[in-house]
Amino acid sequence: MLARPAPGRRTASAVGETFDQQSARRCPSARATRRKVVTVLAAFLVSFLVVFVAELGDKSQLMTITYALRYRWWVVLGGVGVAAFLVHGISVTVGHFLGLALPQRPIAFAAAAAFLLFAAWTWRERPEDGVDPAELAAPATRHVLFAVVSSFVLAELGDKTMLATVALASERPWAGVWLGATAGMVLADGVAVAVGAVLHRRLPQRLLHGLAALLFAVFGLWLLFDGALHLRWAAVAAVAAALVAAAAVAGLGRRRRQSGPAGDPALRPTDARAAEH
Repeated sequence: MLARPAPGRRTASAVGETFDQQSARRCPSARATRRKVVTVLAAFLVSFLVVFVAELGDKSQLMTITYALRYRWWVVLGGVGVAAFLVHGISVTVGHFLGLALPQRPIAFAAAAAFLLFAAWTWRERPEDGVDPAELAAPATRHVLFAVVSSFVLAELGDKTMLATVALASERPWAGVWLGATAGMVLADGVAVAVGAVLHRRLPQRLLHGLAALLFAVFGLWLLFDGALHLRWAAVAAVAAALVAAAAVAGLGRRRRQSGPAGDPALRPTDARAAEH
C-alpha cells in the first residue's frame, strides 16, 4: 500500500503545481506592464520627433531668437520650458481627456495684442547713444520670465504644433505625448537660444533692441490680420509696411549719427575756439 502524506504537508508535485499557478497569474500582469512602458516610450519618441521637426523654422524659434537677443540665455530657455510644459499640458488635456477644440480667433487677438505691446516695450527700452548697456540689464530682465511664458503660451495656442499634440494625445498615452512634445519643443528652441546668444555678444545693444522690437511688431501684425481676421493679403501688406518703415527709421538714424558730430558746429566747441585764435 502507498503511504499517504501526513495531514498539513504537501507533496513536491503539489508545491510545483501551486508555483506554476502563481507564475501563470503573475505573467500576464508583467507582460501588461512591459507593454504599457513600451507604449509610453513609443508615444514619447513619436511626439518628440513630430514637435521637434514642426518647430524647425517656426515662429517659435524666431521668437526665441528675439528674446535671446536681449536677455540671458538661461532665463529665455527656462521660460520656453515652462511655456512648453503648460501648452502641451493643455493640448494633452484637450485631446485625451476632453476632446474639445480651442477658440482660435480670441486667442489670436490676445496674442497679437501681447506681441504689439512687447514691441512697444522693447522699442521704449532701447539704450541711447553713449549709455552703457550694463546699466540697463537689471531693469530689463526683471519681468522677462513672465513675458517669455505668456507670449509663448499665447502664440502656441491653436498653432500646428499644439494641434499635432492634441491629435497624438487622442490616440496615445497622455504622459508620453506630454513629455515628448515638451522635450522636442525645448530642444528645438534651445538651438534658437544658442543663435540668439551668439548674436547678443557680437551685435550692438541698440541694434539688438531695434531688431527685437521689429520682430515683435511683425509677429503681432501677422497674428492680428492672418490669425484673427483671416486676411492674408492684409497681413502681408502690414508686414511689408512695417519693414519699410523700419528701414526708413534706420536710414534716418544712420544719417543723423554720421552728420551730427561732423556737420553741427555747436557740437565742436574746440574747433570753433581754435579758429578764433
